[in-house]
This record gives sequence, C-alpha cells and structure tokens, in this order.
Amino acid sequence: MTHTIRIKKYPNRRLYDTGKSVYVTLQDVSESIKKGHRIEVVDVKTGEDVTAFVLTQIIMNKAKEADSLLPVSLLHLVIQYGENILHDFFDRHLEKTMENYLEYRKAMDDQVQAYLEMGMDFSNLAEKTLKELDPMRFFSAALGNNDDKK
Repeated sequence: MTHTIRIKKYPNRRLYDTGKSVYVTLQDVSESIKKGHRIEVVDVKTGEDVTAFVLTQIIMNKAKEADSLLPVSLLHLVIQYGENILHDFFDRHLEKTMENYLEYRKAMDDQVQAYLEMGMDFSNLAEKTLKELDPMRFFSAALGNNDDKK
C-alpha cells in the first residue's frame, strides 16, 4: 500500500514533512517518491494544493542534471498547443502507457532472469524472441486495444 506524505510549503520555499516533523529538500521528496510513496504538498499561506508544482520542480532539476529530459520537439508541441490538448492526452494516455511499459519491462526482466537461472542458451532465444516480439504491444494496451488479453 502506498503511503502519502503530507508536506507544507512555506513562502520562503521551504518544505516541511508533517509526518516526520522535519524540513525536507526537493531531493528528499524525490527519494521518498522513488521508494514508492506519494506526496501531497499544500501551500501554508493559501491552502492551495501545489503538489504538481513541486513535482515539476523536481523533474526540472533532473532535466538540468541530465542536460535534457524531454525531446526538444515535444517541448515545442507542449508550448505550441498549450495545456488544453496536451492535458487531456497526459490525463488519459500517458500515465497508462508508462504503467504498461513498466509492467512489460518487468515481465521481460523476470523472464530473462528465469532463463539465466535455467542456464539457457541466449543465442537461440534472442533469434526466436526478436521474431515473435511486438514491442509496441504496451502502447496499444494503453490506448484501450487489449485484444491480446482476451
């Protein structure tokens, strides 16, 4: 079960973890999320939910470190079409696509691990897998086309 961490954001940009009664950094929040926790951030002055803003700050900091997070062409589309069209897409499809991709990736990792434990020869397996593998299956599942689950 996912634990929600409640954080207060003060006007001086400091973040306060109400459960632990300590001030935290964006890095601390990021580490909590990586451990599977959800966060909820409320602006102390206005009472407004600013969770999305704080999460966006974390993502932007990661993008600075990695020199880019999203392709420039996608960023242009986000700016060009604004939040109306893209917000709908992100709400309906992106999260499910990511979840399906992560499930698919875990299943493949588990399968490879099982083959390794059995001492299987990967040269024949790779040839067979590449012929049968449909890497876009998780995208069609995200869009509601679950024919392969029937």
